[in-house]
Amino acid sequence: MDLTQQLAAIILPVLVVPAIGFIWAKSGNTFDNRFITQLVTNIGTPALTADALTRIHMETSTLLEMAGLTVLCFLGFALLGVIVLRVMGLANHSYLPALMFPNTGNMGLPLALFAFGDEGLAFAVVFFAISITAQFTIGMSLAAGSFSIGRLLRMPMIYAIIAALFVLATGAEVPPYIGNTLQLLGGLTIPLMLLALGVSLAQLRVTRLPRNLFLSLVRLVGGATIGFLVGYFSGASDLAIGVLMIQSTMPVAVFNYLFAQYYNREPADVASMVVITTALSFVTLPVLLYLVL
Repeated sequence: MDLTQQLAAIILPVLVVPAIGFIWAKSGNTFDNRFITQLVTNIGTPALTADALTRIHMETSTLLEMAGLTVLCFLGFALLGVIVLRVMGLANHSYLPALMFPNTGNMGLPLALFAFGDEGLAFAVVFFAISITAQFTIGMSLAAGSFSIGRLLRMPMIYAIIAALFVLATGAEVPPYIGNTLQLLGGLTIPLMLLALGVSLAQLRVTRLPRNLFLSLVRLVGGATIGFLVGYFSGASDLAIGVLMIQSTMPVAVFNYLFAQYYNREPADVASMVVITTALSFVTLPVLLYLVL
């Protein structure tokens, strides 16, 4: 398979499925985004995480190393975001979550899977698990102006990670009926995420284009740079660097818009960043994948 076919095999599924969701929404068909989000967050994603981490049989130390690299990436995102927003005179509580938390689920997971297979998916799941946990604690707290440990304890993802780490640390065998159930439930996650992304894009609008375009470029270009630097200077494997760059370069996650809307933190601007970064990523994805493959 030549490089063009390889890139097409990776990128086209990630474009076609959101396009179906976009067309579905624009056609006036019903799509309960709230229900799908709850389904994916509370059932699909924990199942996918537990399945990916236990089925690949990776060393616990390897996954913990990936977790450490992921934390470094998010510290880099936060530092870059704070500096840019301070220079621009913009409020952290409104814009920092959008600069910190990329769409590592809807787009990052399928890209890592199609680019690197199951092992790449396991690495990407580690990045995603930390991302979604931080987003529903730190990100939500930034938007709300307060922190609640209760949000963390109510996340099924946390218990899926703990269970998976226990299995990896003890070498226990996951019974086939549990493994098959996790694989079946986890399998619904990525398609539903991509469809929900398309539906969300159909409902969002772009405002203040120059400023939000600049912030969008900070998210994409800054993310790619931080992901590469963290992987390169840590001496990580080529696979880990590739996954770090993919996940770090993803567009603004839709959850940032939902939190901004709920807490009235410049939701129109955050929605614009979601749309702009997603549109730009369709152009930058071939370049990104060319670099990491």
